[in-house]
Amino acid sequence: MAETPLVRFAGVQKSYDGITLAVRDLDLDVRRGEFLTLLGPSGSGKTTTLMMLAGFETPSGGEILFDGRPITRTPPHRRNFGMVFQNYALFPHLTVGDNVAYPLTVRRVPAAEREQRVATALEMVRLGGLTARRPDQLSGGQRQRVALARALVFDPAMVLMDEPLGALDKQLREHMQVELKDLHRRLGVTFVYVTHDQGEALAMSDRVAVFNDGALQQVDTAERLYEEPANRFVSGFVGDNTALAGRVAAIDRDFADVALECNATLRGRLIGPAAPGAAVQVAIRPERVVVRESGGPNTVPATVQDIVYLGDHLRLRCGIDERTTATVKHPVGSGSPPAIGARTHLEFPAEHVRIYP
Repeated sequence: MAETPLVRFAGVQKSYDGITLAVRDLDLDVRRGEFLTLLGPSGSGKTTTLMMLAGFETPSGGEILFDGRPITRTPPHRRNFGMVFQNYALFPHLTVGDNVAYPLTVRRVPAAEREQRVATALEMVRLGGLTARRPDQLSGGQRQRVALARALVFDPAMVLMDEPLGALDKQLREHMQVELKDLHRRLGVTFVYVTHDQGEALAMSDRVAVFNDGALQQVDTAERLYEEPANRFVSGFVGDNTALAGRVAAIDRDFADVALECNATLRGRLIGPAAPGAAVQVAIRPERVVVRESGGPNTVPATVQDIVYLGDHLRLRCGIDERTTATVKHPVGSGSPPAIGARTHLEFPAEHVRIYP
């Protein structure tokens, strides 16, 4: 018998004006102890979903269950969820210790226990010894840790985070990603995290739920999401991707041959139903494309238009025809790439090509 999920969204919908659905027909389970990220562009429904889970928004339809019990009409303060916001939401006039203690104060936890739990929470986020400081005496990363300690101090059933690293610079953001993932691993608390940053979602999450236009597109592990996107949107939104237009020339079980607009033919795995003659999109990750001196199976002729050095690899932008370009990641040290302006051939290995209706 399958374990009951910690949270279940069952047919949940949300409309702010009674006409347009910000979230539509959402069926999503959150597993106990997992790090689940809600990923999508602005306006995709991910933040609205988090706010409904937190209790700050009420669904227009459907039901939200926590541990098998409906919480759709339960007010936020009775859900026992920790919350971390992008802007930290710290009280500027209170010390770090008092900010972290605030959830315990409103719960009337005795002073001695409150002091001990605050100390434990601050040690947990590596801020021991900063109890007496105020928020304006802290760096952005330290303030974010204070907000996280406050969300954890009352032993919540789950921690919800709304773009909590969005205000940090790139290096600090990447450092905090590692710390958050390590903290999640140590505590075993369920994390539900919202971001529009694909790299952040892939680096931190046990599973990622991808949203677009109010609908859930795919929920899967980072590896499967990247290697096996369920549709064209996920393929284009998660990670870098080269997309070529064409029509199905032939179908062989799970594979298809596609005649491209540039008069070449490529073979790849067919994702979704399509018939011969149907318009499709051929997609491949740039690190899977191989630069060849001459043509061969599953290759297209191209011209190198631009080369960018990015440390561990070179990014080649190659023109296939007047309207179509392909991106190639060429590892540094794996041989000299062709020069800008050079004619070359790009191999698209069939096992890494995805074809979408």
